[in-house]
Amino acid sequence: MVKAIVGANWGDEGKGKITDLFASESDIVIRFQGGANAGHTIINDYGRFALHLLPSGVCYQHTMNIIGNGVALDIPKLIAEIKSVTEKGVPAPHIMVSDRAQVMMPYHVLLDTYEEERLAEQKFGSTKSGIAPFYSDKYAKIGFQVNELFDEAYLREKLARVLEVKNLLLEHVYHKPSLSFDEIFATLLEYRDMVAPYVGDVNAYLHEALKDGKNILLEGQLGSLKDPDFGIYPMVTSSSTLAGYGAVGAGIPPYEIKEIVAVTKAYSSAVGAGEFVSEIFGEEARLMRDHGGDKGEYGATTGRPRRMGWFDCVATRYGCRVQGATQVVLTALDCLSYLDEIKVCTGYEIDGVVTKDFPVTTKLRKAKPVLETLPGFKTDIRGIGRFEDLPKTAQDYVAFIEREIGVPVTMVSNGPKRSEILKRK
Repeated sequence: MVKAIVGANWGDEGKGKITDLFASESDIVIRFQGGANAGHTIINDYGRFALHLLPSGVCYQHTMNIIGNGVALDIPKLIAEIKSVTEKGVPAPHIMVSDRAQVMMPYHVLLDTYEEERLAEQKFGSTKSGIAPFYSDKYAKIGFQVNELFDEAYLREKLARVLEVKNLLLEHVYHKPSLSFDEIFATLLEYRDMVAPYVGDVNAYLHEALKDGKNILLEGQLGSLKDPDFGIYPMVTSSSTLAGYGAVGAGIPPYEIKEIVAVTKAYSSAVGAGEFVSEIFGEEARLMRDHGGDKGEYGATTGRPRRMGWFDCVATRYGCRVQGATQVVLTALDCLSYLDEIKVCTGYEIDGVVTKDFPVTTKLRKAKPVLETLPGFKTDIRGIGRFEDLPKTAQDYVAFIEREIGVPVTMVSNGPKRSEILKRK
């Protein structure tokens, strides 16, 4: 059976912890999109890990961890991440990299950085990890697949052709130094040697795994509102963040995805630019940020302070819908324990009209939050082992969210550890 775990919002929902939980029951965990531009934090008996490219099943010896063809593969970062995991005592994980995955090139990070400089005040808030230039090249058909690293004659010819275009761009648009063919070619051969032990035919492997009835977990990066088609375009990422893309980015038939678990926080947070209707500011935001997670609300990749806001029922309902969510996991409920009252965004006011439907970005820019105030639970709920033992106001808060988003909330997280998850009856 295939299950997908995806974000219902802007990313940073706590998916890593939930994937880690489900990975313990999975034979295969697959990253199917995105790159090293965002991270998943997991905490287990080995310690605390901020994973970027590695699937969240790397701490389990029974699990095969796959980097799918839809991923932006930054080979040096992948190898460094494997080393960082094993240095903490995790046994060498089982890893397979699709031979059809495309390679993050050295110039992708440069172009990402230069473009943000050029845009100045109109910049996208990129992590400067090379993601947009990478996917631009992929769909312009001038990217490099992993398998191409192993054909030196073809690689040499193609790289020369691609660098002609890149150097024109660097010289005439960004006014930066040209790229050296010899240096980049040598780097790609180094990349080949680094990744060679992990490369395989993932499509064939998954075909056999499905025939054998293996449990397969698809792990998404970021969330619905960062999808380039259905998110807050143009302030989105450059690969689809939806579970539906998991079939393409992993290489499995779409009808095999039986369950879609959408993860959302008990409040809202986001990194980067873009519309964020329920956002709060100043001291109110600082308090929520400092109470968030086990180390506050700061990006796992960038360290940037996250933007904070109240739970957004409009955005989350929409996020679950475009994901096709069959169930929802609500994380970080314990982080609201400091509040006497908890506000929830239940609608958007646009040009004097209140709507519960998430609008396109041109209308979203005009939206003002319609807030409803609920009683807080004002007590530390970490350590409580059953949902039924939570304060009634905490249970009521979860029930309120479930009614608003229209998808069953099956689990609630009340702490950062994998064990701190409560199942609802």
